Amino acid sequence: MTHRPTDKDAAVTVRAEDGVDEETLGYARSTVDAVLARPGLPAVTGEVRIAKAAAPHVERPWSATANLRVGRAVVVVHAREATGREVADRLRDRMRRQVDQAAHGGRATGGPVAPPWRGGRTAG
Repeated sequence: MTHRPTDKDAAVTVRAEDGVDEETLGYARSTVDAVLARPGLPAVTGEVRIAKAAAPHVERPWSATANLRVGRAVVVVHAREATGREVADRLRDRMRRQVDQAAHGGRATGGPVAPPWRGGRTAG
């Protein structure tokens, strides 16, 4: 199991295990950059790993794992798919959702919501 570092000076490195071609690695790097290079995010550090299973009988041989620190929050994202592009796309979608939650303190709305019996909003 050999790892090839791809972004030595980046805050988030994208690493590939043997069996991952340069085109897939480049696509994965661009999807990670699209999620993390957005304005308004706190400092993000960590690592993303892309791998392809060597066994030919595996249904979804491509896997990706992101271990990130977004500000003070830790974000771990996993994805498994049939092709390298699909795993990069799945990882991008899951990373975007979890990084946004971490950046906003786990709140999608951006602020605390009081329960209805304390004067908060009601559904409907």
